[in-house]
Amino acid sequence: MDEKNIPVPDEEVEEDISEMTDEADISAGSDEEDAASEYNDTASAYAELEEQAAKLEAERDEWKEQYTRLYAEFDNFRKRTQKQMSETYQNASVASIEKLLPVIDSFERSLAVECADENFKNGMQMIWGQLQDYLTKMNVTAIEALGAEFDPNIHNAIQQLESADYASGQVCAVFQKGYMMGDKLIREAMVAVAVEP
Repeated sequence: MDEKNIPVPDEEVEEDISEMTDEADISAGSDEEDAASEYNDTASAYAELEEQAAKLEAERDEWKEQYTRLYAEFDNFRKRTQKQMSETYQNASVASIEKLLPVIDSFERSLAVECADENFKNGMQMIWGQLQDYLTKMNVTAIEALGAEFDPNIHNAIQQLESADYASGQVCAVFQKGYMMGDKLIREAMVAVAVEP
């Protein structure tokens, strides 16, 4: 090929090529800017979501703590109310049995008296049996005192007697029975305590 036949680019063509190269550079720069802008937008959206999630978690923890406190308060209230109801029932039962005890004492003394009418005596024994069943159902028991060691928590000593049959400090006579309802004292036993002769 002859060097004369090679076309030489004119100045216009060179300017067009230069402009195209500049546009490509600009285009490449704008793609990088778009990518950076998109990355920044995504990062800021992520940061906002993270912030919202942290706020929601804090709010959840606050509600959970309030719920736990409220539940504990309610449970304490329920237990306290249940205990008060139980104590009220027991106190009412103790008060009613306490008022019935003088009648039971009188009834017991009347049974100890000799009676000529056998039918009357049998009728009284049946009523006494019903009273004893009622006391058993109410969990009321008589305090065993005769021959027991004197206990000031359940015995009321009104006398000291010299006794050869009982050791010193033991109950040697019972003047009035004492009663318990479960582990609650209704009435102390009125007793005499033996002393050495």
